[in-house]
Amino acid sequence: MKFGKEFSSQMVPEWQQAYMDYDYLKTLLKEIIRFKLRTNNAPTRGGAKNHQSGGLNRKMTLYRAFSGLVSTPGRQRRSNPHDVEEGIQLTGTTTTSGPILVNNTGERGYETTFLMAAEEGGEYELVFFRRLDDEFNKVSKFYKEKVEEVLKEAVVLNKQMDALIAFRVKVENPEGWGWDERSVEITRLASDISTSAAAISASTPAGAKSMKVRSQAHMEAIQEGGSSRAGQLQDEDEDEEEEEAQAEIVASVSTGASDVNTTRMRAARPAPLDILDRVTINNTKETPRSTIKRVLQVSKHTELKFSRENLMKVEEKLKHAFTVFYQKLRLLKSYSFLNVLAFSKVLKKYDKVTSRDATKPYMKVVDSSYLGSSDEVVRLMERVEATFIKHFANANRTKGMNILRPKAKRERHRLTFSTGFSAGCVFSLIVALVAIIRTRNLLQEEGQKQYMNTMFPLYSFFGFIVLHIIMYAANVYYWRRYKVNYSFIFGFKQGTELGYRQVLLVGFSIGVFALLCVLANLDMEANPKTKDYKTFTELLPLFLLLAMFVVLVLPFNFFYRSSRFFFLTCLFHCLAAPLYKVTLPDFFLGDQLTSQVQALRSIEFYICYYGWGDFKHRQNTCNKSSVYNTFFFIVAVIPYASRLLQCMRRLFEEKNPEQGWNGLKYFLTIVAVCLRTAYSIQKGQIAWRVLAAISSAAAAIFSTYWDFIHDWGLLNRTSKNRWLRDKLLIPQKKVYFIAMILNVLLRFAWIQTILDFNFSFMHRQTMVTVVASLEIIRRGIWNFFRLENEHLNNVGKYRAFKSVPLPFNYDEDEDEDKDN
Repeated sequence: MKFGKEFSSQMVPEWQQAYMDYDYLKTLLKEIIRFKLRTNNAPTRGGAKNHQSGGLNRKMTLYRAFSGLVSTPGRQRRSNPHDVEEGIQLTGTTTTSGPILVNNTGERGYETTFLMAAEEGGEYELVFFRRLDDEFNKVSKFYKEKVEEVLKEAVVLNKQMDALIAFRVKVENPEGWGWDERSVEITRLASDISTSAAAISASTPAGAKSMKVRSQAHMEAIQEGGSSRAGQLQDEDEDEEEEEAQAEIVASVSTGASDVNTTRMRAARPAPLDILDRVTINNTKETPRSTIKRVLQVSKHTELKFSRENLMKVEEKLKHAFTVFYQKLRLLKSYSFLNVLAFSKVLKKYDKVTSRDATKPYMKVVDSSYLGSSDEVVRLMERVEATFIKHFANANRTKGMNILRPKAKRERHRLTFSTGFSAGCVFSLIVALVAIIRTRNLLQEEGQKQYMNTMFPLYSFFGFIVLHIIMYAANVYYWRRYKVNYSFIFGFKQGTELGYRQVLLVGFSIGVFALLCVLANLDMEANPKTKDYKTFTELLPLFLLLAMFVVLVLPFNFFYRSSRFFFLTCLFHCLAAPLYKVTLPDFFLGDQLTSQVQALRSIEFYICYYGWGDFKHRQNTCNKSSVYNTFFFIVAVIPYASRLLQCMRRLFEEKNPEQGWNGLKYFLTIVAVCLRTAYSIQKGQIAWRVLAAISSAAAAIFSTYWDFIHDWGLLNRTSKNRWLRDKLLIPQKKVYFIAMILNVLLRFAWIQTILDFNFSFMHRQTMVTVVASLEIIRRGIWNFFRLENEHLNNVGKYRAFKSVPLPFNYDEDEDEDKDN
């Protein structure tokens, strides 16, 4: 893979604009190449002679003694610019001194003076170095700002760790430690440490331990993708620590154990417990109770209760905070390394194009700058690793590093095979179903209408679910293709997000079982003697629905447990709105439910049909029940009411008037849905028809406007992309216009419920299913552009991490907030 693609693939998506613009610098180099080609192709005196001499030189080099693939000891290689293995240079002139001077101007950053600007084509190279300086200053400034941020976070985590250690001491020893017990224990511990350290030093050959540590550190730096400079810094730190330890051991032998014990006592002294007097616990967990307390303006900070349960909660929160903090450090280290490497690559390309030697002087400045020489991130990573392993991994380095650096998921061949096999089964079963219906002429039998009114709504539920899953799988595929960081936006735990193959496997598996049940339950005629249908086959849809529910809620670690529980949590938050804080996964799922109204009505039909209907004779009396008709309204309104309450919660918390307008959109939709449902129940009523048409048109127009302007961020007249937005992930602009047109057409699919479109070849239930499917397809299209807009907002704010709630709150922090 070329470096440009590798560089782009390893970027942090939200920091993409802060990286060096490698592609643009390459275009500037191409302009230099085009200029040289134009000047070289111009007719000059002696051109043929020069060409022949160049060919002769190249031919003569083929007979030169082979210089060897590896360097020979004791043999100095001559610095010949026309060496065979280095390639033939097109120009005969070489610069012995650097063509540039790089100066640090302080506030303006680094500026390069190009000394060859007077030469022919020098203006092209001058533009290149100006842009190179701009990129270098941009990268250095961003890196320095991010390092300052993580250093501030490190100070906060230090205070949290002090409180945790004191809290742990208090839990383990509620009555406290006496000073005499503490002194005896520390003296014994220090004596043991000094004795064991002296024994190890005496038995270990000189330099063996340092060599081993040095080799391990260097290998870890390479695996992480760091530079050799990082490995050298790590070696120096470890050498210093080893020298200090040996000095302490020598001091203990010469001056006696008493001085060492005093030193060890200072280092091993437990954390002061008076920290706990200034600390309270943050109740960051969102519950209905915490919501009510917030409304009543009750403080969310509670007094400390020294119990093991609270200690476990505090440790879990800090463990998560350290994990996220370590990921930030890893990304910063990768950011520094990739940009330094990119500068080196592009300067080497410049030297190759112009036959100058600008890489050495410029890279000397890059390596000595804050971007290339700062070691705060490397040192901080080492401290975080040591702290995490000691306090959260029970001193087990392997366990701790597996948590801090989770291994990337590997795509397994059996997943691809299973997905393809299930897709083939679905296709084969559909073909078999169509063939059976056509050969048996089932659509013309007497029981066809009865089947469509009873069994078809039961099985259509699974069709809605499978279609929505397929659309989500397509979303995941294109989000990954266009580098939308959907796992970060949704807040998936690292390594648990599902790929499109896994999502398709779930959808096709449900489709296979549903189609098998349809084939087994394709009887159109009842038994002539008993006048009923087979009980087992009639119960197949119910069995399949219950099986899906059981698999969804099973607590065992199989079939993507983390994703199942994440879905159930978001679903519960939607149903319990507005008692929980609204996050993006919650309202995103709420929007999905608004497109599954017909599926929710199918669940209502399940309850009515199998609870009060005569399923053995396929007799459906649900439509005649006033209770069923009442819940027919309620079930359709629940998703929109949930979103309305979520908007009200966000309006109350964020004080953002946009959430009020968004809530109005869902209120208009609730009115439109109720009026359309009323008209579908009472056909022929002109008043209901007119009211349903007006309310539906108003809701559809407002919702379409909101989709384009707020959810997708399009229709910006002042944008550089006319009627779109400034930043687009899809290079083909026509895709956005096609998506907008489809969104409008599919949003107005409800017109058939008011205009009473009737097709002789299509049953009413089939028409309802088609309209519901079109809404699911529209929602799938909406999903992609909604998350694209969210991702671009994160990119604009360089927001690559979410804030992590900390367990402890210091009194002085509250005082500072009040002062500010």
